[in-house]
Amino acid sequence: MIITVIPYAFACLLWSPLPLHWRYRLTSGWPRLMIWGAKWILGLRWCMIGTEHLPDGAAVILSKHQSAWETLFFTAHMPRDVCFVYKRELNRIPFFGWGLALLRMIPINRAKGRDAFEQVVQLGQLRLNEGRWPLLFPEGTRVAPGKTIRYKQGGAALAVRCQAPVIPIAHNAGECWPRNSFIKKPGLITVSIGPLIPTEGRTATEVNKEVEAWIETEMRRLNPERYDTTST
Repeated sequence: MIITVIPYAFACLLWSPLPLHWRYRLTSGWPRLMIWGAKWILGLRWCMIGTEHLPDGAAVILSKHQSAWETLFFTAHMPRDVCFVYKRELNRIPFFGWGLALLRMIPINRAKGRDAFEQVVQLGQLRLNEGRWPLLFPEGTRVAPGKTIRYKQGGAALAVRCQAPVIPIAHNAGECWPRNSFIKKPGLITVSIGPLIPTEGRTATEVNKEVEAWIETEMRRLNPERYDTTST
């Protein structure tokens, strides 16, 4: 990653005049290379199940968040361009932030408080109109395998406001690529895509509860050894 990110960032600047779709395809070559390298150098194999649930239209992705691996994977291997909701400060990171800024995703200014959500809705609707899928991690931070925290409603609220269904995704990338860990462990990462969750005529609270229920139930199916019968 360290060896390739700097030359790739300069390449991103060179093709910045190209249309957005081409910029995305070219820039996503870097995370695709990282996923390839993780597989063949570190032994992090992967499989995706439930792809029949992916729609041929607008949707918002709400995913489990355990690792840095999935941020690379979704960019490289989803059938549509994805756009992350992320704090605007990431654009200032040298090299990595340059490529990120050129992809016109959904950066937010956290200092604006509640107004930041309206910014997410406006940009999210624009990205949906462009045929892209906004992607959010409702947990808000990377969570270690077997742990659960409260799911924030922002992603569900965005889907409800934009009248777009939700694609719930569970995965166990944290088993191989733990958060804040330099050491990676070889193994098979399973990315499981659930049935579409409708939002029309529903509240963000209802949608968020259904998203959390499906993801956390699927996590217990993927790695039952991580959860005992008293887990909540």
